[in-house]
This record gives sequence, C-alpha cells and structure tokens, in this order.
Amino acid sequence: MSEPETPMLQLLRRIDQKVDRLGERVDDLTARIGSVESQVASLRGDFVRLEHRQDRFDERPQRIEKRLDLVEA
Repeated sequence: MSEPETPMLQLLRRIDQKVDRLGERVDDLTARIGSVESQVASLRGDFVRLEHRQDRFDERPQRIEKRLDLVEA
C-alpha cells in the first residue's frame, strides 16, 4: 500500500532532496579546502627554502671579503 500524497509529505521530500544536495556541496567544499591547505603548506615550504637561500647569499660577501683579506679572519 502506498501512502497518500499529503502536502506535509511533499514538503518533507523536498527538504530531504535539499539536504542531500547540501551534503554533496559540503563534500565538494571539503575537498576544495583540503586542496587549498595542501597548496598553503607547499608555499610555506617554498618560503623556508627561499629564506635559506637568502641566508647563504648573505654569507657570500663575508667569505669573499675573507678571501681577499679585506677583513680580519
């Protein structure tokens, strides 16, 4: 036996469909946020590598000055 199609039942079905669509959107947004988090983590690593390179560049003139005896060793 099928239930009679009441306005309340129709409303509940529409709500159920909307909740399902919202669940799909939340899943999609969760995946996208995970991707953004990965990219931010990668950028942080890039910045760390750049800082290390900058530190090495700062050391180069000091080494050159020592080699040329421009400063006391």
